Amino acid sequence: MKNKIKVFRAMHNFTQEDLALKVKTTRQTIIAIEKEKYTPSLELAFKIAEVFQVKIEDIFQYRKENL
Repeated sequence: MKNKIKVFRAMHNFTQEDLALKVKTTRQTIIAIEKEKYTPSLELAFKIAEVFQVKIEDIFQYRKENL
């Protein structure tokens, strides 16, 4: 799953740690999601979108080749 978390963090001047604290996860989880090594739960994806006040689809894009 592709994502634009790094872009949104930069737009809001958040560090990985800042975002992690806001969504109640670890910095390591944010790093893994940004590197596309980990797909967040639906709940975590909603929390991240809520922090940036956007829709999930604005941050996360599903890749069809994962089928």
